[in-house]
Amino acid sequence: MLYDFILTDKSSKKPMYRQIYISIRNAIENGNLKLGTKLPSIRGLSAELGVSKTTVTAAYDQLCAEGYIKTKPQSGFFVAAEFKNRPKALDEEDNNSFTENRIYKYDFSSKSIDENIINLSEWKKSIKDIINRNYLLTSYGDVQGETALRLALQRYALGTRSVNSRAKNIVVGAGTQAILYILCSVLGCKKRVALAKESFVQSEFVFKSFDYEICYFESDNNGATIASLEKIKPDILLINPNFCEPGGANMPVARRLEIIGWAKNNNALIIEDDYNGELRYSTHPMPCVQNYDTENTVYIAKVLLPSVRLSYMVLPEKLLESYNKIKPLTNQTASKTEQLALAEYIDRGKIDAHLRKARRVYLEKSKTILKSIKKYFGNCRVIFNETSLYVKIRLDYEVDRENIERELKESSVNIMPYKNSASEFGLSFSGISGEKIDEGVKILSEIISKNRLQ
Repeated sequence: MLYDFILTDKSSKKPMYRQIYISIRNAIENGNLKLGTKLPSIRGLSAELGVSKTTVTAAYDQLCAEGYIKTKPQSGFFVAAEFKNRPKALDEEDNNSFTENRIYKYDFSSKSIDENIINLSEWKKSIKDIINRNYLLTSYGDVQGETALRLALQRYALGTRSVNSRAKNIVVGAGTQAILYILCSVLGCKKRVALAKESFVQSEFVFKSFDYEICYFESDNNGATIASLEKIKPDILLINPNFCEPGGANMPVARRLEIIGWAKNNNALIIEDDYNGELRYSTHPMPCVQNYDTENTVYIAKVLLPSVRLSYMVLPEKLLESYNKIKPLTNQTASKTEQLALAEYIDRGKIDAHLRKARRVYLEKSKTILKSIKKYFGNCRVIFNETSLYVKIRLDYEVDRENIERELKESSVNIMPYKNSASEFGLSFSGISGEKIDEGVKILSEIISKNRLQ
């Protein structure tokens, strides 16, 4: 019998028995070795391939354990499986030819933060300190979040956002989406939720997963209008008080109190997405909605680096019993190491220094980008979102968006994806260096000008 179907490479790091096993298994799966076919003896195959009998025995034993072959006393080994619908052969390595992960010279996307803001050496120090404490890493973490982190977040959130909470009310997860899954598990299915038309799209995905009816409230310059809430009558209201469409303003305290009163009178729950609420820099951060309403508001926020996906929510007392019922059925999605490192980072005062520097840097960058937009775009409509760190440009004329996107890529300029109109351009200044902003805005204006439709 020829053994050409068995492919081996003695220079490979893959064990020889594994190479033999894979060759025979593939030959059975693709139909080259038919059901009942007798395989070469252990002695014969070891001699043919120049390997030990132990190596061939290990390969055969694995194939027998998985049911691909079987042994018959005094007769040898035979194929015991038949694949009528042959599995599609896959390359050993993934083909990443369709994945683009390029670096842009002028990156106005919102995928990163300014590397000069966070003290990476201090963060690495916190990580290293936790890793060196072996006893902390030899057990599963707390499904609600590490106690040390929840205590640190209690102090941090009170100091920066005036959040009223106890550690037992705080739930930690790997990102806002993971937190919302937990919250919806607490609240149950088939609710009606109201949110802004331009909201966190991942939140809509979570709500749909729980069969929620999604409605969009109307907004004025102060945020969600009571009239639209009266019309929708939602069970849940998701708001971001730091950015109110259409103008991007901060929700004033009078409207916050109106919404709190409406929710209480209509037995509706408020979810406050305090995205970057502590990052206001041109104005002083306002206390969060939860500060005025601890009984009926779920507060959600994220902390630190985008790559360190740590978010948390503060549950009102009335939801704690329901949460404690599902808690044993959940797993913690956030790294225990990163949770404990963040607790230490907060306790050592490093996150406060991070925020102070962030406010200074983003204040200067916001001034630069607004000045550049005025210089190159004139009197177009500009919406400035301070907490989300981006500026939105709305043109009063039509453009060839497809051609603009292509030319921007050729010029190494990356901008935020548009949602509503081809004549709307979002420019985030969170990650781009201040020195590149003016030139990047200039290139964008020139490309748009060339692609203006008459």
